[in-house]
Amino acid sequence: MKKTSVVCIGEALIDRIRNKSNQGFTDFLGGAPANVACALRKLKIDSIFIGRLGSDDFGKKFITKFNELEVVLDFLQLDNDLSTRVVNVDRDQFGDRFFSGFEPSSNSRFADEALSKKLMEKELPNLEKIFIETKYLVTGTNVLSSPASAETIFFLLELANKFEVKIIIDLNWREVFWDYSRFSSEISKKERINLIKKFLNHSHVLKLAKEEGTLFFEHENPLLISQQMSKKPDVIITDGKNPVEWYINGLQGTTLIPDSQKIIDTTGAGDAFVAGLISKLISTGYPLNKLEIEDCLKFASVCGLLTCLGEGAIDQQPDYEKVNKFLGSLIS
Repeated sequence: MKKTSVVCIGEALIDRIRNKSNQGFTDFLGGAPANVACALRKLKIDSIFIGRLGSDDFGKKFITKFNELEVVLDFLQLDNDLSTRVVNVDRDQFGDRFFSGFEPSSNSRFADEALSKKLMEKELPNLEKIFIETKYLVTGTNVLSSPASAETIFFLLELANKFEVKIIIDLNWREVFWDYSRFSSEISKKERINLIKKFLNHSHVLKLAKEEGTLFFEHENPLLISQQMSKKPDVIITDGKNPVEWYINGLQGTTLIPDSQKIIDTTGAGDAFVAGLISKLISTGYPLNKLEIEDCLKFASVCGLLTCLGEGAIDQQPDYEKVNKFLGSLIS
């Protein structure tokens, strides 16, 4: 059986993005794993989202969007007590965003922090059926900031290994998640980094930003980062509009990426990049040479770029036609 599905695990949340006028905020559906699941569907790849939402209006909006895109929600958990997380996102003059905290909740936790292993275990026969058809599992590191969600991700990683599912981790360091978590706020930055570095050893493919390479590995060289980890994963380092540095399938290189003067909002660009990369890995197979690697990364980069040409993440994500049209315009 050819494996063609992708399981995305982690947070679905609301990006409350400051308007360009600085006179207020606009709410957008977001959260890295949710973004990847939606971007994959736009690229005609089957995706399954595993996470936990509040049984609130935001949770309902997510379910509507997931259903519209035909993201599989068989393992979505709903929480009657905890709310869907709302993150405040400010933007600088270049469109780059930074997290400035979370909207207060009536509870001391958010729904995504309570992803339940017990509920997953009850679904084990159905999970196994899904994992038989799953090529990649995608997750980030924010799930580690809560004991419940951390326990659940390790359970799912173990299951993925059983069915030879490849693990893709987007490091996606967001210290604000740790600062605001009841559990991890007491953990020092050094302990957080060590906890995350240990978790990254599960990856077959690791995607990280340049500054994350420096912070976690004291390196910006993807080969040297790979050599620090037990599975010697492929490593892809992004740096905004600057070239992508990579170590893939035993080869190392740098790929120039297209740029645009029309950047409005970089929210979700990295997630669209990950989805674009995965879609190429599934549709054309794992790249065997530098030419094929360049092709994959250019496609992924255009997915990220096109997502930046409007506000919010999910609504701006491109389909294959838009990406290929843009790539064609670069050649002509």
